[in-house]
Amino acid sequence: MSSHIKERAFDLLPPAMIVAVLLFWSSAPAALLHSAWTLPVVALLIPAIVLGLEFVHERHAGWRLNRREFFTDLFYVALSATVISWLSTKLAEDPLLALKASLGIATPWLEQLPWLVQVALAFTIFEFGQYWMHRLMHNWTPFWLTHAPHHHLTQLNAMKGAVGNPLELFLISLSVLALMDFDTTALFAAFNLGGVVSTFAHANVRSNPPIWYSFVFTTISHHSLHHSTDYESTRCNYGNSLILLDRIFGTYREGESALVGQDERKRLSIREQWIFPFVPLIDWWKARRAKAQPT
Repeated sequence: MSSHIKERAFDLLPPAMIVAVLLFWSSAPAALLHSAWTLPVVALLIPAIVLGLEFVHERHAGWRLNRREFFTDLFYVALSATVISWLSTKLAEDPLLALKASLGIATPWLEQLPWLVQVALAFTIFEFGQYWMHRLMHNWTPFWLTHAPHHHLTQLNAMKGAVGNPLELFLISLSVLALMDFDTTALFAAFNLGGVVSTFAHANVRSNPPIWYSFVFTTISHHSLHHSTDYESTRCNYGNSLILLDRIFGTYREGESALVGQDERKRLSIREQWIFPFVPLIDWWKARRAKAQPT
C-alpha cells in the first residue's frame, strides 16, 4: 500500500466505522440486536479495534502505549463497563424511569420517526448534556476537582476516554434519554456512534477525517487541544463527540497539541486520581490539626 493510499484510508476510518455501526444496528438479526450482551460487546470492540490501529499508524511517538498505561486504561474500561454502568442505572436511569411512569410521560411519536432520525436525535440529546456537564466541570471548582484527573493524562490513547475520577465518570454518564421512548436499537446505535467518535478523539492514530466530519464530530486534533498543558487552553472544544456544539455556543478553537497534561504534566496514579477531589479538604484538615497541636 502506497503512503498516499494509506493516509487516505486512515482518514476515512472514523466515518467508515460510523457507517459500520449504523449498518449493524439497522440490519443485524433480531436475536443479536436484542441480546443483553450485544451492546457491551460492541462498545468494547470499538476501542479494541482503534487500539490496534495505534500500532499500525500512530500519530505521536510520545503517546506510544506502554505496559503501565495499558493496564491502567484497561482497569478504567472495566470499571466503567461494570461499576459505573451499574451506578448510572441504579442512581439515575431507574429513578428517571420511575418518574416517567408516575407522571405518565409518554413520547410514542419518537418511535414513529425514521430510524436514522431517531439515532441522530438520541445522539444529539445525549451529547448536549455531555457538553454542558463538561463545560460546567471546567468552570466551577467543585466539578473541576472531579474532572482534573482526566487532564493529568500525559498521553492520549484509544481507552483514555474512560480514565478519570469515578465521580466524574458517573456525572458524565448522566442523561435524560430514559424519559423518552426511542426504539431500543436506535438508542444503542447512538451510544455506539458516540463511542466511535470519542474513541478516535482520544486515540493515538494518524487520522485526519474529511472536512464535513470534523465540522460536526470531535477529532483528535480538537480534543488534543482541549488537553493542552495550561488550564486556560483547555477551556474550549468541550464536545465529547459533537464538536458542532462548540461551534454553536462559541467555545470552538482550531489547533492541535502534541503535549498534554496539567501541573507540569504530572501523571497521577490511580490512587491519586481517586482522592484528587478531596485533596483540598484533606489539606485543610491537616492544617487545622497541625494548628491545634501544642507547641
